[in-house]
Formats: sequence, C-alpha cells, structure tokens
Amino acid sequence: MNLIFLPGASGSTEFWQPVMQQLPDEYQKSVIAYPCFGGYPAHPQVHHFADLQDWVINQIDQPSIVIAQSMGGIFAVQAALQKPELIQALVLVATSGGIDLSAFDVADWRKEYQQTFAVPDWFIGHQQCLDDQLHRIQCPVLLIWGGDDPISPITIGEYLQSKITQAELHIIENGQHDLAKVYADQVSTRIQIFLQQKVPKIDK
Repeated sequence: MNLIFLPGASGSTEFWQPVMQQLPDEYQKSVIAYPCFGGYPAHPQVHHFADLQDWVINQIDQPSIVIAQSMGGIFAVQAALQKPELIQALVLVATSGGIDLSAFDVADWRKEYQQTFAVPDWFIGHQQCLDDQLHRIQCPVLLIWGGDDPISPITIGEYLQSKITQAELHIIENGQHDLAKVYADQVSTRIQIFLQQKVPKIDK
C-alpha cells in the first residue's frame, strides 16, 4: 500500500515522522512538502491556494491512501473528489478546513500560526467550504479527533462522520490539535487497524 502524508498549516514534514516510523515497513510511506512552507523553496507555479491545491493533487499519481493533518485535509478531500480512481482511503486527523465553521465553537488558529510559522498570507486567509460535496466521497474514511482540541473539536468530527458515507470516527482522550504527534502510537495503531479492515491488499 502507498501511504501519502499531508502536513497541516505549518507545512512541517517532520510532524508525521513519529507515526510513519511506527507503521510497518510493508507500507510505502512518503510525505508531501508544500512549496513556500516549512522552509521549502517556492515553486514557480504556486502563487495562490488553488495553485497549491492543484500541485499537491498532481503529486498523487498511483493508488494511494492519503493521511492528512488539519488544513491538509482540504487537499485530501479534494483528491478524493477529483481522483476517486486513485484514492483508496482517507485518514483525516483534526481537520478544521474545508467546511463551514460558523456553526461550531472553534478557536481561531490563523493569527497565532502566522506569527509562529513562515507561511504565505494567501494560505492563512483562505477559506473553503466543501460541505455540499462530502457525500460524493465513496472511499473508506477514518476520522481521528482529540477529546480536548479547541481548534477542531469533536463536534466537527461528528459532523464529518454524518456527511461522509463510509466514515468512522475515533476519538483520542485528552488529545489536542497535535495529537498525531503526541499520541503517535495510538494514531499509528488505529491507522493500521483501519487499513487492514477497509483496504484490500493489491498484488504488486
């Protein structure tokens, strides 16, 4: 199986390393580095959010499971919508982007992130609502949420579960927005169980 990991708004490719290291070597694992994020150089074709989204989706050129943190979930969802023949499953962790958040009590992360991480203004200011398209996702989806996440509370995970046909929600008690890094052992175990149950092995 080919596993593609997508960072969150920080663009840190290191974020996913603890989970990747704990998943079996039988999986092919890679993390996509965003141009202009996390110290990675700019790309001549990436000037706006839509450019970055297209660039990320274009990196997926074989059957894959996409595992995304926070804002990376926007790219994962769009990949499932635009390339359903390649996306075998999604794992969305603490996703806060891609839906209308006006009905949820969420902490505003954007100002703090911009002060902490070197990310483009166009990324911080972008908002995208895919609520009316979520029902089109037909692949299995694992939602992993933290019980104490102020940025993407459990209610958002429950909302996504109600909108996505084959979604299941797993909650990590006391987990906050960085739960995939802090609780890497639990997250990797849950991902492995999900893949074994939901994604059939493909002969090479």
